[in-house]
Amino acid sequence: MRKQFSQKGFTLLELVVAIGIFLLLGVGFASILVVSLRTNDIVWNQLESQNDARHVLQEVVDDVRRAESSSIGSYAIVTSTAYEFAFYANVDSDSLREEVRFWLDGDILKKGVTKPAGNPLVYNAANEEVRELAHSVVNITEGVNLFEYFDETYEGVGSGLVDPIDMTAIRSVRVSLEIEKDPDKSPEPFHAETFVQIRNLKTN
Repeated sequence: MRKQFSQKGFTLLELVVAIGIFLLLGVGFASILVVSLRTNDIVWNQLESQNDARHVLQEVVDDVRRAESSSIGSYAIVTSTAYEFAFYANVDSDSLREEVRFWLDGDILKKGVTKPAGNPLVYNAANEEVRELAHSVVNITEGVNLFEYFDETYEGVGSGLVDPIDMTAIRSVRVSLEIEKDPDKSPEPFHAETFVQIRNLKTN
């Protein structure tokens, strides 16, 4: 007796259907991968922005808190605008008070320090040492003040001092940062703020 073997295979229709299903699954997987990578980029951008903002705000707070009259007797505060704050403070190891300036240059937050020199002492702007603290700061484009100033009556609610600001009335400062590393990846800028009182100007 002859043995009969069944020879079964894929028909052309079955092959087309299988390839179609495989392609659909591949497209779906690729879409999930793209979304996952984009989400991962957003998270890392936000974490990087948060880390940058934390370090910057801490440096600003440490310096502003120490503001006091200059080594030649000038008032503690030099400039107080929405995007620039300058004051005198001892920010190094010597006994002299430096002029410290924080300001926004485009989307770069900068810090300048001018040491007094000479006899008699003089604060020469040409000797200012400038450092870049943060990039991708979008306060100007977002219309958010980098600095806001408050007098001794402020109790946590209400607006700050309005222009023209009386610098002798300033007792505390709110610093707000809007950082956006990549506008194409982040849904909105990362916002961070802090509030600092100037210890040497407190009257109560």
